Amino acid sequence: MTVIGTPGPVSLDLDGRTALVTGAAGGIGRACALRLAAAGATVRALDRDTDGLARLVADHPNGSRGRVEPCPLDLTDLDAAERAAAGTDLLVNNAGLQLVRPIEEFPPEVFHQVLTVMLEAPFRLLRGALPHMYARGWGRVINISSVHGLRASPFKSAYVAAKHGLEGLSKTAALEGAAHGVTSNCINPGYVRTPLVERQLADQAAAHGIPEERVLADILLADSALKRLLEPAEVAEAVAYLCTPQASFVTGTSLALDGGWTAH
Repeated sequence: MTVIGTPGPVSLDLDGRTALVTGAAGGIGRACALRLAAAGATVRALDRDTDGLARLVADHPNGSRGRVEPCPLDLTDLDAAERAAAGTDLLVNNAGLQLVRPIEEFPPEVFHQVLTVMLEAPFRLLRGALPHMYARGWGRVINISSVHGLRASPFKSAYVAAKHGLEGLSKTAALEGAAHGVTSNCINPGYVRTPLVERQLADQAAAHGIPEERVLADILLADSALKRLLEPAEVAEAVAYLCTPQASFVTGTSLALDGGWTAH
C-alpha cells in the first residue's frame, strides 16, 4: 500500500525579487513573509507591531536565501504606505482587523478604520508598486481576501464591505496589469488559526447569544465541510504558487481555501 505523506513546498525561486507583505508581524502575514524569504526574496515586512516584527526577524533562519527587512508602519498613514511600496516586485495585501457588531451598533469610526486599512491602503500600495512592476515587465499582486469577499455573514459589515471591495480592486488591477506582465489575484481563506480569529470568539458569543465555547463549531465552522481551522502556512503556500511561472496565466480570480464553504 502506498502511503501519501504531507506535500512538500511549491518549487519557487524569487532571487533578486523584492516582496512587500502587510500585517507581517503575525498570522498569515508572518507565514507569507517567511515563505517568500525562504524562496530568495528580500521581504519588506510591514506592520505597526514593532515587537512582532522583531520576533519575525529573529525567527528568520540564518543562511536563508532571502532576507526580512522590518518596516514599522501604520497603514492609516496612506502616503507613507504608498511610498513604502516603491520598487516592489511582489505585493501581498494581508493586513486586516475585525469587529463583530450589528450594523445599528457598529461604531462609524471603526467602519472607517477598517475600510482605510483593508481597502484604501491596498489601493495606495498598488499605486506605489505598479510603476516598478510595469517597468520590469513582471509583477505579482496577491490580495489576502476572505471567504467573506465571496459571501456575507451577519455582524461583520465593515469587514465584508472591505473584502468585497478588495475583490473588485484585484480584478481591476488584473485587467490593467495583464499587458505589463503583472498578475493580480485574491486568496480567500475560511477561518485561519490566527489571533484575529481567536479574538472574535467573545464578540461572536455575545452577538449570537451563545456560550463562547460553542462559537467555533456552531458559528465559525458551521458552513465549512472540513471541520478544522486553516493553518497560516497553508495560505502562504498558496501565495507561493501564485508567484510561480506555472501560475502565470492565473489572474483576475479568487482562490477559495474555505474547506467547502462556498460549495453550498
